[in-house]
Amino acid sequence: MTSVALVSIVEDDESVRKALENLIRSVGWDVLSFESAEAFLASGAASRTQCLISDVTMPGLSGIEMHAQLMTQGLAPPTIFITGYPTLQDKATALSNGAIAYLEKPIDSNLILGNVLQVIGKP
Repeated sequence: MTSVALVSIVEDDESVRKALENLIRSVGWDVLSFESAEAFLASGAASRTQCLISDVTMPGLSGIEMHAQLMTQGLAPPTIFITGYPTLQDKATALSNGAIAYLEKPIDSNLILGNVLQVIGKP
């Protein structure tokens, strides 16, 4: 039996989080979602996540800080960052730390799906 790839979403805005969940599920991937970086880190889901979609700017740990912690633990899955507040510094940091994309909100659904597909293949 083949398992379905898991995409984890870390996004503090509930409407964006739910929209991303629905988008990812609509094409057949499994989804876990979290309202904060801290919740994701505490969940233990990083080791099972094949692709991570994370907001950059959140209360508490930022997505980039969370990604850095995952990297030091050797648990950083391929990561797509999304942000409503893009900065050149955040983009440079995210991409130099191995993120596969740094996308500005509002996110084009085809763009996000294309990035996930590139990382984990068809569901």
